[in-house]
Amino acid sequence: MREKMRADDFDYLLPEELIASRPSTSRESSRMMIVDRESATVRSATFAEFTGFIREEDLVVLNDTRVVPARFFSDDGRIELLRLEEPEPMLWRCMVRPGRKMRKGRTVSVAGVAGRVEDILEEGERIIRFEEAIDIEEHGQLALPHYMERNPGEVDRERYQTVYARQPGAIAAPTAGLHFTTAMLKELPHTFLTLHVGAGTFQPVRTEHIADHKMHREHFHLSAASAEAINNCKRVVSVGTTVTRTLEHLAATCGKALPPGSGETDIFIYPGFEFRRTGALLTNFHLPKSTLFMLVCAFAGTELMREAYAKAINEKFRFYSYGDCMFII
Repeated sequence: MREKMRADDFDYLLPEELIASRPSTSRESSRMMIVDRESATVRSATFAEFTGFIREEDLVVLNDTRVVPARFFSDDGRIELLRLEEPEPMLWRCMVRPGRKMRKGRTVSVAGVAGRVEDILEEGERIIRFEEAIDIEEHGQLALPHYMERNPGEVDRERYQTVYARQPGAIAAPTAGLHFTTAMLKELPHTFLTLHVGAGTFQPVRTEHIADHKMHREHFHLSAASAEAINNCKRVVSVGTTVTRTLEHLAATCGKALPPGSGETDIFIYPGFEFRRTGALLTNFHLPKSTLFMLVCAFAGTELMREAYAKAINEKFRFYSYGDCMFII
């Protein structure tokens, strides 16, 4: 039963040397694992072969969110802030550390601008009101995933964005899209939606039973033109779990014919979920016990996905955000 599924059932061991902490030499040079659900087979390929798998009536759907600098430090260097959103001008919702120094009423200075903690939310996030607007592009850093164990460099300004990133608002990149070049996109029938990837995307499930996990919320937008294209195609090829979550959220709440619009989703997809719009999925290799790994297990089957991951480890694929990818068909 789904209610009895345990987080430990989605754990696996990954040799540390397979974690990709830096991008490959070129976007399209990644390797790609082909996972065929119908034949229950797994084989190795390269991402350059991706276009050959796209059928005439397919539609490739990509997430055009743009990663914004979200990591800040106080002027004295003692406080780190991860800016999650700015619900109104000069008001930040953010994660802070160390939290003990940021109690309600405390002040902090960032880029010479004073801010005061107005509230502490249930999950420990702080609401901080600043006296002036802060130029996040000038004073912020990209919040690279913790497993990279390094600060962002000049290469990340380009490579931790998709070539089609347009809508600013994400904290983390929609990593399946990092493999595409502009030239490759011109060969593919495609459209875009927007889902701003939040900080919770890399968090492991910490509850014993995954049904007890509280999923984070993320903002999305689907235009009328994209909704029409998706509704009229024969097979949707989702580029990334973010696209999949948006499409399946809309299908679950509105039916198979997707309406345009904006909103939030906290959909949690794990084995037993019924997919309504996703026909194929391009995705990177995900962290153990993460909701993203559970999503791909739901789509391909846990045993087949374990086989694919074991093969990837044996063949020394690169894992996580800057790593290689798999195409589940």
